[in-house]
Amino acid sequence: MKKKSAYRAAAGLSAVAGIVLPTACATKAKDETPTRYNILIIESDDHTSQMISAYGGEIETPNIDRLAEEDGVRFDNAFVVNSISGPSRACLLTGKHSHKNGFTNNEHSVFDGDQQTFPKLLQAAGYQTAIIGKWHLHSLPQGFDHWEILPGQGDYYNPAFITAPNDTVKEKGYATDLITDKSIDLLRSRDKSRPFMLMVQHKAPHRNWMPRIQDLDLYEDVTFKLPENFYDDYTGRPAAARAEMNIGEHMDPAYDCKLLREDHPTHYSRMYEWILSGMDEADRDKFLAFYRPMADYYWDSKMTDRERMEYKYQRYMRDYAKVIHPIDEGVGRIIDYLKEEGLWDTTIVLYLGDQGFYMGEHGWFDKRFMYEESMHYPLLMHLPKGLDARGAIKELTQNIDLAPTFLELAGVAIPGDIQGESLVPLLKGAKELPGRDKIYYHFYEYPAEHSVMRHYGVRDERYKLIHFYLDRDFWELYDLQEDPHEMKNVYDDPAYSKIVDRMRRELVEAQTQYEDTLALRLNGF
Repeated sequence: MKKKSAYRAAAGLSAVAGIVLPTACATKAKDETPTRYNILIIESDDHTSQMISAYGGEIETPNIDRLAEEDGVRFDNAFVVNSISGPSRACLLTGKHSHKNGFTNNEHSVFDGDQQTFPKLLQAAGYQTAIIGKWHLHSLPQGFDHWEILPGQGDYYNPAFITAPNDTVKEKGYATDLITDKSIDLLRSRDKSRPFMLMVQHKAPHRNWMPRIQDLDLYEDVTFKLPENFYDDYTGRPAAARAEMNIGEHMDPAYDCKLLREDHPTHYSRMYEWILSGMDEADRDKFLAFYRPMADYYWDSKMTDRERMEYKYQRYMRDYAKVIHPIDEGVGRIIDYLKEEGLWDTTIVLYLGDQGFYMGEHGWFDKRFMYEESMHYPLLMHLPKGLDARGAIKELTQNIDLAPTFLELAGVAIPGDIQGESLVPLLKGAKELPGRDKIYYHFYEYPAEHSVMRHYGVRDERYKLIHFYLDRDFWELYDLQEDPHEMKNVYDDPAYSKIVDRMRRELVEAQTQYEDTLALRLNGF
């Protein structure tokens, strides 16, 4: 079982009473290590590590890579606790699992802004706090001195922003560029006598992957390689077989692939036309003219079902890659600004996705499952002076670990009810996180879009145990060393019976540790 650190045990006080206020933020020790670091978090929506070159991905992301390459680290085993956007963001803000922070799914949850969050604790400790971009928690932000958020999922073109005190302003431009512009402008106007925490929250690359007009030609000469399990038949995995996110069957030709044609209406073509209506007329004409030849080819050709699936896959991959490009540009602009202003050595800068995403693995798009591609999220950090780790960090970590990490870096006591573990020891060069030998996951959003069943599970360095529940009840076990793509469920294999017993015990330990009482009841306790 994981034990709380001595630091947290001593700091298990109320949210405000437990705050430790170090010396003035501008003061530096003799080794020039700042007493309180600036914290800059750049988070994208659905950007997966398979599409980041620092992780060996298929496209180049040179500026995102810089965070790890220029005095930084890349986390190779970073996992979310619930692979869907709103819940993932709530876990990051609170440092708690979904059942504890109350935001379990996108469909029916509203984030309780009155609860404890790391921005509130930093704000109370004297930090300037701000968030720009996607919020997606069905409530207004609290704990921020400044906020400008996109309504709901937001729009790629000419998006609206909600600003305090709840005014909505529609702005001209492309969402990714506007969010970067606003973030840099805010840094320029900050109070330079105080440390800051800024969250830069991109909409991209969320579905339906609408590129900037100037990026339409990007990646059109690239043919992306099919994943080796692109034609997975889901043998032995009934939950996977039931999911509705297959590129061939469930990816909409008009909405997702831009293959709109009036004589071939699709399920989401009207929604796509509504999105197009938000563009300036000249941009919309260029956009439609670019995709029209592809639409004609798709609808007029005599492709087989497999050929159509592969054609849609290439359209998906190219458009997804295109919307990553301005994110990477924006990261570069922010890095350059920090260096120009002399902030690079006093600011920890993170780039992360809110979860992983399927880029054709198992024939899928989207996320939700506890399988590796969606449970794993990209996490890269530039580390300022005093944090000496470099290169790849292999330790098992979760997104609930970020809140206590930020608090410790700010010299703020970590409340005892936070469930994550501070990553500061790893950032200072430690080779392990004491007590972290497994991670816990619970997904709730079902019945819902994509039909991914509710499930919970536990993963250690080699094995993963998953229990699917609600309308059906079955278990899966994967040996990630022998089966890294999770194609063979060995739960009922006699050769793994002792592993099943051990992982069942570890599951109960994790559910007890994190006080997931619903899961414990479902698991027979």
